[in-house]
Amino acid sequence: MKHQPIKRAVVESAPAALRQMRLVATGLLVAMAVLFLGSRALIGAYPRDTLFWGFVRAFAEAAMVGGLADWFAVTALFRHPLGIPIPHTAIVPNNKERIGDTLAQFLRTYFLVPAVIVKRMRRLDVAGAIAHWLTDPPEGAGGRFRQGASRLVAQALEGLDPARMGGMVKGAIGARLRETEAAPLAGQLLAAAIREERHQPLIDGALRWAASALAENEGLIRRMVHDRAGSILRWTGLDETVANKLIDGLDKLLGEMVDDRAHPVRLRAEKSLDRIVWNLQHDPALRARVEAAKEELIANPAVQRWLEGLWEAARAGLLRIARDPERAMAGPLGQVLRQLGETLRNEPALARRINRFTRRAVVGIAADYGDGIVRLVSETVRGWDTRTISARLENQVGRDLQYIRVNGTVVGGLVGLVIHAVDLALA
Repeated sequence: MKHQPIKRAVVESAPAALRQMRLVATGLLVAMAVLFLGSRALIGAYPRDTLFWGFVRAFAEAAMVGGLADWFAVTALFRHPLGIPIPHTAIVPNNKERIGDTLAQFLRTYFLVPAVIVKRMRRLDVAGAIAHWLTDPPEGAGGRFRQGASRLVAQALEGLDPARMGGMVKGAIGARLRETEAAPLAGQLLAAAIREERHQPLIDGALRWAASALAENEGLIRRMVHDRAGSILRWTGLDETVANKLIDGLDKLLGEMVDDRAHPVRLRAEKSLDRIVWNLQHDPALRARVEAAKEELIANPAVQRWLEGLWEAARAGLLRIARDPERAMAGPLGQVLRQLGETLRNEPALARRINRFTRRAVVGIAADYGDGIVRLVSETVRGWDTRTISARLENQVGRDLQYIRVNGTVVGGLVGLVIHAVDLALA
C-alpha cells in the first residue's frame, strides 16, 4: 500500500533584521555574564578598587537578571522557553483561535464601520490619484505596477475556459437581445435621425444606388418592355421608344430627387418614413413581425457562431494588451487613457462624482460583506498551523521585541547600580 507523504507546515524564515537584533540582544546578555564573572574575580585581586568593581558587578548582575527575564517573556509569547512546557508560555500558538476571533472583531468594530469608512474616504481623492497616474505615471512604481497587473490579467484570461466563457457570453448577449424589443428601439433611432436630418444622406445614397442599378439593368428593362408589348408595337418599333422613354423618365426622376430635397416624390417618401417610425413604435402587428424576424436572426447558426466567437475575439485582444502593456499604452489605448486622465484633472464635477461613487461603493461593500470579511479573517487564522502563525507574528514584531530585551538588560543594570548605591549608603 502506498502511503501519502505527510504535509509539513512551511515555516517562514526570519528576516535578516530580526536575526541581527536577536544576535545583538543575546550578545549583550553574554557580555553582561562575562562582565559579572570578571568583576567578581577582580574584586578580590584589587582590594583598593573594591568599591568600583562592586558597582560593576552590581550592574552586570542586575543586567543579567533583566535580560534573562525579558528573554523569557519574549520567548514565552511564541514558544516554550528551552522547550520546557511551563504554564502560560507559547501564548500565541496556544491561543490562535482567540487571536483570530479578536482580530476579526477588532476589524469589524473599528474599521468595517460605514461611518468610519465614510470619514476616512472623504480624505482620499481617488479621482485625482487616477488622473495623476494616467497622465504622468511614475516610471518605476508605475511600470512595476503595470507589469504586475498585466501578468495577473494575462494569467487570469489564460486560465478561463474558452468554451465555457464563450457559451456564457453567447447566452448573456442572446438573452439581452431577446429581452430588448427591437421595433420601438429602431423607431426611436429613426425618429432621432429624421429630427436631425441625418436620414437625408441615406436617402441620397439610396437614390444614387437606384440610378446606378437602373443604368446597369437597361437591357433587362428593354427586354421586359419588348416581351410585354403587343405585336403591333414590336412590328412598328414603338416598344423600343417606350423603353427609352421609361428609362429616361426614371433616370430624370431619380436625378431630380437627389438634387431637390423638396421634390414632391421625395417628400412623399419622407412621409412614408414618418409613418414607418410611428408604426414601429405603436403598431402591434408590425412590432410582432419585427420581433419574429429578430428571433429568426438570433437563432440563425451563423449568428450563433458569431456570438460564440465574440468572447474569443475579446480575449485575444485583451491578451495582446496584457502581454505587451507598454506597446498598448503607446498606442491608441494609451492616448485614450491619457485623455481620460486629463478629463478627470480638468473636470472637478466629474472627479467629485467618481469620488462619491467610490466612497459609496466601499461603504456598500463594508456594509454588505463586512461579516463575511470578518469570518474570512477568523477562519484564515484558525486554519494556520501553530508554527506558521508564530513565525509570521514573530517576523513582523520580533525586531521590536529584541529591542525590549536590550532595554531590559540596560535598565536592569541601571536599577542594579541604584540598589547597590542605596545598600552602601544604608550600611
